[in-house]
Amino acid sequence: MTDVFTLLTLPVSSKNAFATYRGSGAVKDRSDSPPRKTPRLNTDSDSASASRSRQPSAGSTENRENTGPLSLSLIGAPIQPHHEHYYDQDSALVKRSIRVLLSRNNKDTLPATYDKIYNACRAVICVAKKGDGISQSFKLELERCIGELAQELVSEGKSEVEYILPIIEVCAWFEKQVTLLESLLAYFDRKYLLDRSSSSGLRQICYEQFSLRVLEDATIQGWVRKSIEEWVTWERQNNSEHPLRPHIPQLISRLSHHGKYETIFEDTYLTCTENFYLAESEEKAKELAPIDFLNYTLQRIKDEIQRSKDVLPHSIWHKVEDMVMRSLLMGRLEWIVNSVLPQFMKTMDVGRLQALYELFVNVDGQQVVLAGFRSYVLETVKRIVTDVERDEEMVDRFLKLKAFTDTLLTETFAESEPIPLMGPLSSINTSVNRAGSSNEPMDVDALPPPKKVNRKWNDTIRDAFSASFKARRNKPAEMIAKYLDKEMRKGQKGKADSVFEKELDAVLELSRFTEDRDVFRTFYHRQLARRLLLQKSASDDFEKAMLKKLKEQYDPEFSMGDHMFNDLSLSRDTMREYLAHIGKTTNQQLNAMVLQSSFWPFSAKKSEAFLPPDMQNELSKFTAFYKSKHQGHKLDWEHSLGTATLKGQFKNEAKELQVSLYQALVLLLFNEETELTFADIKERTRIEDGELRRTLQSLSLGKKRVLKKQPTGKDVKDDDSFIFNADFTDPAYRIHINSIQVKETPEESKKTQSLIETDRKHVLDAAIVRMQ
Repeated sequence: MTDVFTLLTLPVSSKNAFATYRGSGAVKDRSDSPPRKTPRLNTDSDSASASRSRQPSAGSTENRENTGPLSLSLIGAPIQPHHEHYYDQDSALVKRSIRVLLSRNNKDTLPATYDKIYNACRAVICVAKKGDGISQSFKLELERCIGELAQELVSEGKSEVEYILPIIEVCAWFEKQVTLLESLLAYFDRKYLLDRSSSSGLRQICYEQFSLRVLEDATIQGWVRKSIEEWVTWERQNNSEHPLRPHIPQLISRLSHHGKYETIFEDTYLTCTENFYLAESEEKAKELAPIDFLNYTLQRIKDEIQRSKDVLPHSIWHKVEDMVMRSLLMGRLEWIVNSVLPQFMKTMDVGRLQALYELFVNVDGQQVVLAGFRSYVLETVKRIVTDVERDEEMVDRFLKLKAFTDTLLTETFAESEPIPLMGPLSSINTSVNRAGSSNEPMDVDALPPPKKVNRKWNDTIRDAFSASFKARRNKPAEMIAKYLDKEMRKGQKGKADSVFEKELDAVLELSRFTEDRDVFRTFYHRQLARRLLLQKSASDDFEKAMLKKLKEQYDPEFSMGDHMFNDLSLSRDTMREYLAHIGKTTNQQLNAMVLQSSFWPFSAKKSEAFLPPDMQNELSKFTAFYKSKHQGHKLDWEHSLGTATLKGQFKNEAKELQVSLYQALVLLLFNEETELTFADIKERTRIEDGELRRTLQSLSLGKKRVLKKQPTGKDVKDDDSFIFNADFTDPAYRIHINSIQVKETPEESKKTQSLIETDRKHVLDAAIVRMQ
């Protein structure tokens, strides 16, 4: 459709259009363009043609000066402009094409090829400047088309899932036709419409009208929403995929193209989700136990997340997960925690505790879990403290519970970055390696950020232990001190120093929870004194290190132990002087420890035990020697803490027996007789009745039975007899016979309580003085 006027336009009013033209022979200037090459002629040789531009011809303008203008003559009839209706045919073609493209049920084909329609539109818009007619026809046809589509959808309306099929079909057809229109009417779209600042593009106009007349129609939109509800409700009730599920992504795509995804699909889906799970939560809470309800909730969340991944856009995944969790759990958090958390804590199920915590975090239920956790720890510790029958297990149970709560504190309830999407379900299977497979390289950047101890949870643990210790004043502190005594007696037993020290630190940490620090300190000093005097400590180095730690990190008043070690050191020096003084005149060797009563947590008892003459003689000599060195000092002997080493001759072999002093006094009686009654032994040794019975039990009923009791029985009675066991055998030459230690005598208990009360009185007096 190109004419000469579009290719060549001549001046209309100027009569001198070429008057100023000058030939190439004019005087050259530096601004003049270089001479052009002359086209090569067929008759020219290569060399001639190459030099043609350099050789001026006879008539060339280069050899003469331009003396006048050139004239241009047009041969033929003059060109006449087209008449006004010349482009009506092109305009009609474009309008007819628009009608055909926007007619869904019209079987007519396009009146021309794509190329002809495209060129016709260009001619009408760019040459004829008649875009207004095309615009008017386009708007009318668009309104008619959209009206027919809306009427079609209304007539096919149904409140079932199948209604999404005609919606998808109509939207897809309309979008296809708009795309084709956009291509064929490119000059109308990009020239005519966009040149008008107030106008939108062709696609935008079509989509806006379609959204307004179709997707925003109350009837159509209501049926679409109902179809979405029917689909998702069917899947939730039947726990399976609906046959039309593959069409849901298509519906979402169609709605997204028209900007109606959020207002129609997302809002409907979330509202339906909330209503469905609120009703289901009410129903299941009546049918299921809390643990079953929790498992059901986790499974529902898992199903919804999988449905979201399979069908829905990524932007809605978290919204759906959050809506499901809140609808199922809100109003039931305390009910679940009060029943479920104690079960998980009792079985120490870290995985399920973490799943519970992460689930509640997503519904802002951290405080509910924290309150339930505190209640459980408080009740458990209180139950341990008040369980009198299991006092010996008290500290072991404390340590087990504290270790578990510390694990939860650093791993499960620790502070970290916000829980990633779908976090609660990641803890259901605790066997999953979160860092990935061991066969794959670990991405350092992909690792979760390091967790920090949650201070609220840490304070909750401390408060729960501290409050529960008050349920039985003094006892937890006493048992912690006695447990440390047992550990210091056993020693490392092959453990590394760091491991043993860590175990001791865990026990010491328990002492921070008790307000009865003075009770702990007093009992620890008492047990330390026994270990040192009876030489039961596994390591003096660990004893000194423990005292240093207690004094620096726990209680500055732990200074008595230093004085104990100083007394022992002075006693060793005194014994060296004594042995040097008497010389080695006998086979017996006395080892006495002289202790200052003010530095040791118990006083000597007036013992009436009768010692053999040679033993008593040794004590008398040492007493005389000591008084000669320290005039005015008084020595009181504590035989209950004494030890002895005896050599025993049995039928098969001789043995070296390491026994307490009371055990030695009993065994020495059998040098003279092979059988003695309980009454005879008591009269000849004068050992206190209870102490003597325990001593005879250790010699005749323990693992190393060097005596035989007649008649047999667990208890020692007044009419029992004891016989030397000459047939005793043991693979070891040196044998240690343990004595049966009474837990605490009334005198020791009274002394301990007296010391504690005295110390407390001094502290109160000092506080009163400061206030005054």
